[in-house]
Order: sequence, then C-alpha cells, then structure tokens
Amino acid sequence: MASEKAKELAAKQKAELKAAKLAKKNSSNPADWPWYRQLWQTYKVTADVDPKLNTYVIAAFVGSVVLFTIIGIIFQPWWMWLLLGITAGITADLYILLERAKKATFVRYAGQPGSAEVALGMLDKKKWSYTPALTATRQLDVVHRVVGPPGIVLISEGQPGRVKALVSSEVKKHEQIAYGVPVLTVAMGDGEGQVPLAGLTKHLTKLPKKLAPSQLTDLKARLRALDAVRPRVPLPRGPMPTMKGAARAMRGR
Repeated sequence: MASEKAKELAAKQKAELKAAKLAKKNSSNPADWPWYRQLWQTYKVTADVDPKLNTYVIAAFVGSVVLFTIIGIIFQPWWMWLLLGITAGITADLYILLERAKKATFVRYAGQPGSAEVALGMLDKKKWSYTPALTATRQLDVVHRVVGPPGIVLISEGQPGRVKALVSSEVKKHEQIAYGVPVLTVAMGDGEGQVPLAGLTKHLTKLPKKLAPSQLTDLKARLRALDAVRPRVPLPRGPMPTMKGAARAMRGR
C-alpha cells in the first residue's frame, strides 16, 4: 500500500515537473527563456530597427581575429593567439549588441505614451525606484515618479501646455510630505528644454545627490502613505501601452 502511494506521488511530481518545463519552454516572458534564446531574440529585435547592426558585428569579429592572428604570427604560438582573437571577437560582438539594443529600444518606443518606463527600467534598482504613470489624463499626458539620491523626480510626458497643470499639482502634493527633500521636475520629449527618451537615464544619474540611503527609506514610507489615498488614474478604456519588460529583454534577463 505504501509502495503504491509512493509510486503515485513520484508520478505526480514527475508530471508536475514536466508541465513546469513545458510552460517555461512556451513562455512569452523573456525571464523564463534560456540565455541563448534571449540573445537571439535581442538580436532579431535590434536588427529590425538597426540596419547597421550586422556590419558592426561582422567588422568587430573579423577585426579581432585578424589582429590577434597577426600578433600570433609574430610572437607565436599562432594558434593560441587565434583562440584569443575569437574570444575577443565574441566579447566585442556581445558588447556591440548590448549597446545597439539599448538604442534600438529607444527608437522602437519613442513617442509612445508611457515610453519613459523604458529608460527608468535601466536605472540601478539598488539606488533608484520608480512609479510609472503616477497620474495621467485622458489625452495620455503622463507623470512618472522616480525616487533616488537626488530626491523626488517627477517626469512628465505629453503636450507641454496640458501637462504643466498636472505636474504643478503633483509637485504641491509631494512637497507637503517631502519635509525638505528636493522635488524636481523633468519634461521628457524632443522639444526645447526637454530631455529625449534616449538621454533620460543619463540625465537622472547626473543630477546632484542630496539624500543618503537611510533618508530614502523614510521618504519611501511617506510616499506609500500618499499613494494610498490617491484616486485612480483616469485612463481611457483598455490598458495603456506598457513598456514593462522591454529594458529587461535588452539586458538579456
């Protein structure tokens, strides 16, 4: 009797493990994919947007192999230098793919409502946290919030005339609970005085640092209390185009 139950339990566990593997294999979430599938998907998505990708990848690989082969002919043994050249070529290609993939991501999502989340997702999560679409209008003017060493940063997307009142309202709300913490504003866009999507991450990391990690912990607690009484964002029917996972896919995670 005990043997039969053990066999049934083993069969059940085997079936569950098989189902889990199958679900992971067919998953559309890049985090569930093996590294080589992530890499291939990153390459395909980037190549669709960046026609020069293949040229850079081939040139970097061939250039590395040729350079190290010449060094090997001079210093010997040549085959060891050839292997180093191949390794260097693969490393160079991975670096180029990563950098071109980031640029391609910005090109793909530029101009879409909520696209700032792509850049925000590339921030160091140990130092920064963000809340996408903190508030928005029915015209899809959006305000995001970033919390990090510079303090509170409110990032606006949309037509400057419409979004101005939205940003001003959020600044007042945050200043009431900030207790001296800087509340900064950044307008994202391609117009004068705005920060483009591709430069948003760099712009944020270059802002003057004002807060220590202990101050950030206290600030986040006050922000959670503010968000708890916040009304629902008045978005139109259907979900807002989401950028979630785009940055993660580009990092190969």
